[in-house]
Amino acid sequence: MLDIVVKTENSERHVRVSDEELTGLVRRIGGDGDRFLVIQRIPDLPDVFAQVWHEAGGDYTLEHRDGAADRHFHATADRPGVVGTAMAGWARRTAGWDSGLAWSPLNMGAPREVPALDLDGDEREELEKRLRQELVVGYTSRAELAELAEEYLVTGTRRPVSRESAVALADSMWLERVAENAEWGGETDPERLTRAFIALQETGITAREHFACCRNCGRSEIGDAAEPDARGFVYFHTQCTDSAAAGHGLMLLYGGFDGSPETTAAIGREVVAALEAAGLRTEWDQNPESAITVTPLDWRRRLVG
Repeated sequence: MLDIVVKTENSERHVRVSDEELTGLVRRIGGDGDRFLVIQRIPDLPDVFAQVWHEAGGDYTLEHRDGAADRHFHATADRPGVVGTAMAGWARRTAGWDSGLAWSPLNMGAPREVPALDLDGDEREELEKRLRQELVVGYTSRAELAELAEEYLVTGTRRPVSRESAVALADSMWLERVAENAEWGGETDPERLTRAFIALQETGITAREHFACCRNCGRSEIGDAAEPDARGFVYFHTQCTDSAAAGHGLMLLYGGFDGSPETTAAIGREVVAALEAAGLRTEWDQNPESAITVTPLDWRRRLVG
């Protein structure tokens, strides 16, 4: 699998795809509302990306950027297979990945000057504390973090953080957290959790992380998120994630789509078994009306973006 996130014009988001899946997405683009895709490596880094644009009947226009404005290049290709191979090589940082295309520098103009933050010490501390909480939870993107930085201190009469300043602050704190992530060795508990959820998904149980804002919304929305043949579900909502990130364990909500206590209890047993197979410990009294708690839990979720 390629360690990338692919975002399409029609708002799809594909995480860690294969070479074949990436080429398939390239082949698909070209119609109205689905003409480009953007690729970022995991973790996302500021101004590091590749992208391709295509309209039916025309060539593919590729771009890649490696941080600075003078490291932004573009090229054209006439076949999706060539594009897919190049993009996969970019994703893997394969030596000479770009040698098969005629790349030219793309002049994006001088970067805009970032205005200073118009915040006193307490406001800046409050804002950075809130952004750090979001980074520790680990499900945000750089764009979402910048939006939070811009909006968090807004009042009816004052917008103290400009868009440019918000992006600069969010990117700075993002990179600090990425550096922390790099120091973690081996598989973390959130990665074990993801592994368990993938295993459950493969057995016909819809498994969703950081899903919906609360229990009521999760219950009302999980059916729409389920696959047609799903037997049951398990998820945790954003308040559960916040609690886990604060060191209080993670509550999981689960059930069967037929609504019976027997199915719900059976789903619960499968969830516990999958978690324990992934190396996590749980607390559950086997009552279908009781939540499953994953504890103890060391919440170190690496950023994706």
